[in-house]
Amino acid sequence: MSPLARVCVVGGAGFIGSHFVDRLLSDSHTEGVTVYDNFSSGRDWHLSPHASDERLRIVQADVRDLGDLVDAVRDHTAIIHLASNPDIARAVTEPAVDFDQGTLLTHHVAEAARRSTVELVIYASGSGVYGDLGEHEASEDHGPMLPVSTYGASKLAGEALLASYAAMFGLVVRAFRFGNVVGPHQTHGVGYDFVRRLLADPTELRILGDGRQSKSYIHVDDVVSAVLLAASAAQGPFAVFNVATGDYVTVSEIAELAMDVLGLTPGSTRLAYTGGDRGWQGDVPVVRINTDRIRALGWGNARTGRQALRASMQSMAEDFRSGRLEK
Repeated sequence: MSPLARVCVVGGAGFIGSHFVDRLLSDSHTEGVTVYDNFSSGRDWHLSPHASDERLRIVQADVRDLGDLVDAVRDHTAIIHLASNPDIARAVTEPAVDFDQGTLLTHHVAEAARRSTVELVIYASGSGVYGDLGEHEASEDHGPMLPVSTYGASKLAGEALLASYAAMFGLVVRAFRFGNVVGPHQTHGVGYDFVRRLLADPTELRILGDGRQSKSYIHVDDVVSAVLLAASAAQGPFAVFNVATGDYVTVSEIAELAMDVLGLTPGSTRLAYTGGDRGWQGDVPVVRINTDRIRALGWGNARTGRQALRASMQSMAEDFRSGRLEK
């Protein structure tokens, strides 16, 4: 039986999770998908295309309730763990948020897998585990890893915890350090903020930092393809992969893309930079990650970073204008 025959997607009503649900249910070999979500940031309409699919089960519950999670994952072959604090900058004023909505949740996922029939845990980590390395391109074996945000620390702690469960209890774990994921259903991030602000006031756009922050942006469809490939092709009890496009886009370039997507006349919007080399305390202004390992399995991104951002912001603009997203 495929390890992805019966999958519980923790956080499956959210941005990235709903795309995993789409892809899994498009495969006739998938026997069942359970979405486990508290709907704090997830949306009902993300899952509405599958309302008539008998293979989909939705459990509205919190990952902090370990008993509910254990019950939900029983008889599943895999867990895709995507639940975490979606607002990275929030920790500046609430330092505990990434433990409460990150590390603790990963512990509960690991425990639920141990107590049930689950064979495979897929974990959404992030490039924040590497810390602030400037222009250095980090591979998966880079060390030491010194996160500069509680979000990155929480993701790194989750990797370590799952690695220990793989060694001690026989789980198979695949962890993924994504670049900045963008695409339809997105509810956070720089592109989301720019589109929302420009629709509210096209005359001025506030930009955190100096606009020269430079990172990788990857379309969610490319992320799903990479994860599902590695889930079946990678070897060993624990493996970790960087997933990114290999190209980089600055915040100022994203602002220009957003204005173009919305059809604004060049020069008609005042760009108001807040100054400094980063958007908030804990932000990593330059991110470079090596993706040779995932590409060696045969994966390649279908979109560049700019193409991914454009498609994402076009989708968000439609959702804002239709009322599916609140301005």
